[in-house]
Amino acid sequence: MTDLQPLAAAIASQIGQAAGCRFARVLTRRLGGGCINSTFALGDGTQTYFVKLNRGDLLPMFEAEALGLAELAASKTLRVPTPVCTGSVQGHAFLAMEYIDLDGRPAGGGVRTGRLLAAMHGSTRPWFGWVRDNTIGSTPQLNAQHSDWARFWAERRLGPQLALAARNGYANALQAEGDELLARLPALIGHGPAASLLHGDLWGGNMAFARGGEPVIFDPAVYFGDRETDLAMTELFGGFGADFYAAYREVWPLDPGYTVRRDLYNLYHVLNHLNLFGGGYLAQARDLMGRLLAEVR
Repeated sequence: MTDLQPLAAAIASQIGQAAGCRFARVLTRRLGGGCINSTFALGDGTQTYFVKLNRGDLLPMFEAEALGLAELAASKTLRVPTPVCTGSVQGHAFLAMEYIDLDGRPAGGGVRTGRLLAAMHGSTRPWFGWVRDNTIGSTPQLNAQHSDWARFWAERRLGPQLALAARNGYANALQAEGDELLARLPALIGHGPAASLLHGDLWGGNMAFARGGEPVIFDPAVYFGDRETDLAMTELFGGFGADFYAAYREVWPLDPGYTVRRDLYNLYHVLNHLNLFGGGYLAQARDLMGRLLAEVR
């Protein structure tokens, strides 16, 4: 386990410089988190910051995340932690951000979250993609801009995951059906979505409520794309109630064909889990692919 004390002292110094204030770190507390990064809190009794830590070569991942948090904050809809700084210390990369004290799900929280997510999706661009590449988990996510959503999904999302799966040894299990899916994407997508501002990795573990009931989203994989990709992922692992979906649809109803697109968009995340965590996700990926191809054969 990494000794946090010398790292924390160096990170605290950079936080103080970035925040323009004296920050004398006196408390370091490890926090639970996801499978990708180590996380801890730095505090001095007055100010507290949340810090993510990983290998030094992953600094671009944190730089993209900080830019994504700023992009989401600019929509003035769902709250996100304010990024403070990124940097490298002693062979490690870090991202420091605002520490938000999280609480349980308040009454009416799902309704508020659904309405605010729909408002966030109302922030649009004339192209799909983003200003830079980022990551989904720790997997590179390509965001070169494109005007055609089906081609974007084929060339920047599904195609790269299938290619990575082939390199990871799953070509025989996935490639033939994967190639057919890529060829049939326009029919499966079946609508012309706006390029909405997306969280990009919106499962239940990346949304919570601040004390006072304000919904907060974090750990984004930001880009502009079909808003239904965010909604699809909320259904992949659960955690969002019926009140959330009803409130979202009240603000912005979904187009016909969503249930098919939901499976298509979630296939991207299932393939990413396969590539990150191994063969336990292979059967789920094959099931999704079979269901999708049954729609167009």
